[in-house]
Amino acid sequence: MTQQTSGTATTAGAREHARAQEGTVVANGPTVPAATWPSPPADVDPDRVVWAERIAGGGYGHRVLARGTTVRLTDLEGDACAHVLLYNADMPWERLNVADTVKVQWQVYSAGGQLLLSDQARVLASVTEAAAGHHDAIFGTSTQARNEERYGDGAPEGPSPAGRELFTLAASKHGLGRRDLPPSVSFFQGVRVDDTGRPHFEGSAGPGATVVLRTEMPVVLLVANSAHPLDPREAYTSTPLEVVAWRDAATTPADPLWSATPEGRRAFENTHDYLKGRGLA
Repeated sequence: MTQQTSGTATTAGAREHARAQEGTVVANGPTVPAATWPSPPADVDPDRVVWAERIAGGGYGHRVLARGTTVRLTDLEGDACAHVLLYNADMPWERLNVADTVKVQWQVYSAGGQLLLSDQARVLASVTEAAAGHHDAIFGTSTQARNEERYGDGAPEGPSPAGRELFTLAASKHGLGRRDLPPSVSFFQGVRVDDTGRPHFEGSAGPGATVVLRTEMPVVLLVANSAHPLDPREAYTSTPLEVVAWRDAATTPADPLWSATPEGRRAFENTHDYLKGRGLA
């Protein structure tokens, strides 16, 4: 006698349902293989795409990326906020140092040409393109306590996830924990500080705005897409973020960024010296 399946109430029914999903496009989450992403950059061979994902508002993404990978972040609807952390993929105790990033380069505001520096004075990634004026390297991401106070909840599975909680989940996929989370840099939601030292939230860079990073070392990249901690709106507001990354060329001394400033040149030289010793350059 053949047992009839009903929906997902049985193992056989659940299996049939799961297999029926193969080949469907999910609204949020990574596309695997990344080469099948439906809208790669026009000048990029799809086979070079290594990461393609739509990160929902209140979601997170993470990936290990080789040196010389280009990563394009796109604010699809105008209210994404991409909080970003970077780690040396081979030695994750070396990580993004936002204080050194802004101090060494004499510039507190993120823009195209900014180098994202580690605590070892090396370049983890370069910002090669960025919509001007709508980013933040000062205030980091939100915390659970702060979101509970503002929105009533800050848990990662709740309606108003805190960025630090999302980072904790993303970091755990790479053997990292809360103690490994330094301050982050944020893209697509701007903050300016006036002459009295008061911050002013400037809001979104607008729908379709993009930021392009280039990895200068093998890195672990974590992204938390959550409302900026200084966003004054009463409602938690976070819309989808698109991430597309592809294999590209590593930076060489001929690249304009290498010699744009004395500080940047030294950082690139430190990076190249390290990579050469590791057999990676």
